[in-house]
Amino acid sequence: MRLNLRQATPVRLQFLIWSFVMLLTFFTYLPDGPGMSAAYALLNTLAYAVIIYGNISFLFPRLYLEGKTVAYMIIAPLAVFAFAAGRAWVVILVHNYFSPRMPEYYNWQEILYFTGSSLFIFMMSFVFRIAIDYFRLKRQAEQMLEQKSLAELNLLKSQVQPHFLFNTLNNIYYEAFREAPRTALLIGRLSDIMRYFVDESPKEKVMLATEIKFLENYIALEEIRIRHGVKVTFDQQYEGNPVIPPMLLMTFVENIFKHGIDRSAMGNAFAIKLQQEGNYLTFTTCNSLPAESPPVVHAGIGLINLEKRLILLYGNRFELRTTQTGKSYQAYLKIPLV
Repeated sequence: MRLNLRQATPVRLQFLIWSFVMLLTFFTYLPDGPGMSAAYALLNTLAYAVIIYGNISFLFPRLYLEGKTVAYMIIAPLAVFAFAAGRAWVVILVHNYFSPRMPEYYNWQEILYFTGSSLFIFMMSFVFRIAIDYFRLKRQAEQMLEQKSLAELNLLKSQVQPHFLFNTLNNIYYEAFREAPRTALLIGRLSDIMRYFVDESPKEKVMLATEIKFLENYIALEEIRIRHGVKVTFDQQYEGNPVIPPMLLMTFVENIFKHGIDRSAMGNAFAIKLQQEGNYLTFTTCNSLPAESPPVVHAGIGLINLEKRLILLYGNRFELRTTQTGKSYQAYLKIPLV
């Protein structure tokens, strides 16, 4: 069986590291006997793990990252010293159990020795944390590339002679324009949407104007499915030619037609506002909910996937929130333009 580190998860890598540490410690103390070496290997590995995970999983995030720097600088050394004192006592007990004829005694020299080694392991915990974060981010990046490649492959599979389809739609458009101009206009919008999926969606960035045109075409096609029509307000305020990742705004608009429209009722309406604020772009939607609509208790799969994508794209440099007030539902997104 081959060990593929490229496919290893952070959890598996940590398991391999600790297994290596335990084996290395075991063979280091093996001249003292297999029993003592096994006990030392287990105790030392557990001690290292407690120090490292105690810092990176408890002390550091709950104190330092929350702004309690002074408390962290005081509590961390004290915790290391207390743990080292306990560790020295346990190691001496194990040694005396396996070597009763050569006993060691609990004293300050032993405590200081284990304190020094524990402080070294404590400092190494930061390197350990960086390594874990690196492999986690690397794995996420690889998964993102795999998903992108799979999406592109699926897109290629779904493209049955796209240029043939576009040309055919254009021919149908000109034929329909003679008898039913409105139908021809809808065919043109459908052709634009299909061209967007083929030509624009695989790109990393698209022009904001192109994205807006895509949304307008989508809204127009959805409107024909609503019996009594819908009143749409789309306010756009931006300058120049900014670019954004494709299909980033689509989720909000799609959710409006899925959950915020009563197709058999009158008075359907929603508002969309897209505004540039310095180096940020805000996108806000507001729609009324159908009378029989249940309250929104959790985010749908679309919003969950959108948030995951935003994290990969922007880290923590974005805002995404949704609120429901009575029978009104609002969604808000803010992303950087640089």
